[in-house]
Amino acid sequence: MSPFLGSVFWLLVTLGVLVTFHEFGHYWVARRCGVRVLRFSVGFGRPLWRRVAKDGTEYQIAAIPLGGYVKMLDAREGDVSESERSVEFTGKPVWQRIAIVAAGPVFNLVFTIVAFWAMYMVGRPDVAPIITAAPGTPAAVAGIQPGDRLLAVDGTAVSTWSDATDVLFNGLLGNEPVPVHVRGTNGTERNVVLPVQGLAFGDAGKRFHELGLDLQSPPAVVNEVVPGDPAALAGLRAGDKITSVNGEKVDDFASFTKLVQVQAAKAPQLAIGIQRGGQASTVAVTARMKSEQGQPTRWLVGIANQPLEAATLRFGPVRAFTESLKATWTGTTSTLGMIGKMLSGQASAKNISGVIGIAQVANSAANQGLGWFLNFLGLVSLSLAILNLLPIPVLDGGHLLYYLIELIKGSPVSERTMIAGQYVGLALLFTLMGLAFFNDIQRMLVS
Repeated sequence: MSPFLGSVFWLLVTLGVLVTFHEFGHYWVARRCGVRVLRFSVGFGRPLWRRVAKDGTEYQIAAIPLGGYVKMLDAREGDVSESERSVEFTGKPVWQRIAIVAAGPVFNLVFTIVAFWAMYMVGRPDVAPIITAAPGTPAAVAGIQPGDRLLAVDGTAVSTWSDATDVLFNGLLGNEPVPVHVRGTNGTERNVVLPVQGLAFGDAGKRFHELGLDLQSPPAVVNEVVPGDPAALAGLRAGDKITSVNGEKVDDFASFTKLVQVQAAKAPQLAIGIQRGGQASTVAVTARMKSEQGQPTRWLVGIANQPLEAATLRFGPVRAFTESLKATWTGTTSTLGMIGKMLSGQASAKNISGVIGIAQVANSAANQGLGWFLNFLGLVSLSLAILNLLPIPVLDGGHLLYYLIELIKGSPVSERTMIAGQYVGLALLFTLMGLAFFNDIQRMLVS
């Protein structure tokens, strides 16, 4: 499957699962509170599929998959007969209306915990946080050395590269220096302070690249040759050490990969210098444009590097549940911290991603396996829960704000205030969506 089709497919799967679960929360609690549900819709716009149940509830899947809704019997939207007053939404006590509205985000939160729990039991393959820093970059100047193993980032213990980057990206949202604790190749542990405040203001991804921190690449030694691919046809073997490409020195496997892209773009036939059994020689290899595992096409010669040190996260049911609660709490505090930093101007609004960014990450996570896709679903579900609880009219949090005001003042918010709030909320929501879409497009153009 091509990257584009894969991104679209996994986006639809993600939105379908999370929106259905969110709306089911509203639906389930509404029914328990005795409210009549007229329609349960996954998506907006023209129905693609529709069915009416015996109780009169209409279930549908609509053409625009960016959300969904539960339509309840509501006196504000039309006349309600006297016989139906007992099953009408606005006639219910305010605490029941709060429960119905809050149920969507709460169900997303429950889904997050379950997704993380399943992820930890299935296992999330990862690599050890053994790092390096490009010469002259802020990370190298701060004292990061090739082969350092990250033990903690900003006071949080880390055992995988993903855990380390999650904490580091959160630190890169602000301008405070990020302390890290590392163990060098000689076994000595030391503290290093990464100078985040000197990086250009922008999204965390660019700041991370500017910082210069990266995984330590394996040596440029052939671990495996793919049968039938250019390297195998040219006679390369497992164990060969690659020393150059078209005369350009190769330091590690990462530099070899970059040189293949640069040199093959000029001419596909490459002169690859190798050492075999202490003897140096040069082999002519003709690179091919090829796509692997749904990734964009690039120049490949059919050589696999030595694998990085594995660090898979996998636990039993009890430990997995405990870890899922910790991950949910950490994700919640990180997300709220990011929102706070953006509102205060400490973090750039360029960190916001939209549908395009979500689709790309969904495809990438799915290609990495079930554990990674469950992790992705949990993170997106948590983001939906937090986003919907923001006190913005048209979102669940806006409605909850109205009901809290009603509890305090003893009467509902006026219809005029609610209508004005709807306009303000829609304006904020469309502005946020436009900004996220602009950021996604800009990232695609830059990359």
